[in-house]
Amino acid sequence: MKELFGEVNNGIVLRNAAGETAHQLWLQIPEHHNAVTLDQFIVMPNHIHRIIELKGDRVSDVACNVATKDNSKTMSDISPKKGSLGTIVRSYKSAVTNWCHTNVYPDFVWQSKFHDHIIRNQKDLDRIRNYIRDNPANWEGDRRSPSALEDWMD
Repeated sequence: MKELFGEVNNGIVLRNAAGETAHQLWLQIPEHHNAVTLDQFIVMPNHIHRIIELKGDRVSDVACNVATKDNSKTMSDISPKKGSLGTIVRSYKSAVTNWCHTNVYPDFVWQSKFHDHIIRNQKDLDRIRNYIRDNPANWEGDRRSPSALEDWMD
């Protein structure tokens, strides 16, 4: 995986212009989606970790929207709904991609999907916050880091 957002030096993420843009655009999400609260997050050199809280009944929209044998459904019926996690992540990825294509990386692409996990209790929340916070310090051992990928491929 290319380090498109910067580098880690002595356990500190040094964001480049694309990384800083990804960081700033993440901070702007609540301006575009009013039922959202941002929690711990970090832009790593080649991926992003984040916790986002969806307020109200939006959590019920966190679902896999796939076509079924019932072909009568329209795209609007099966597409992620406004304010859903899928819509928020898709909008964010689109904004970062557009900036990158225009400014620094004309062939920038994201991984096509994203990993989500519903946080169910304080212990889980604390564990994930710690993981995100400590990710730069653990960069060399991270399976997504360039050196870990090289070791894995050997």
